[in-house]
Amino acid sequence: MQYSKKVIEHFRNPHNQGRIKNADAVGQVGNLACGDVMKIYLKISENKKGESIIKDIKFETLGCAAAIAVSSALTDRVKGMTLARALTIEKDDIVKDLGGLPPIKVHCSRLGVEALHQAINQYFKK
Repeated sequence: MQYSKKVIEHFRNPHNQGRIKNADAVGQVGNLACGDVMKIYLKISENKKGESIIKDIKFETLGCAAAIAVSSALTDRVKGMTLARALTIEKDDIVKDLGGLPPIKVHCSRLGVEALHQAINQYFKK
């Protein structure tokens, strides 16, 4: 299995890894087949237009190199983004950001997006 340079970089030096105390929302998903678990923490604020934005985002991921790289790339992509825009992010966006993933690892990108969307939806329910 061959990983792109970007996947290796994000795996070795993940961005936004950790936990946000008093997060405004948290999304958690897992895959029983592979054992990956991803948790996304969001801190939300408003921009000058009054739109809700992702002021800060962190992740805790237990999983393979692809799962960690996906979490890192996903958090980089959406930090500062409006919640409405972040809800349009799809797994293919993250795969592209990483320069591709082996077919057997594409499910990791879906998990990351699901965790993000779950956190945003939790925020809207409050």
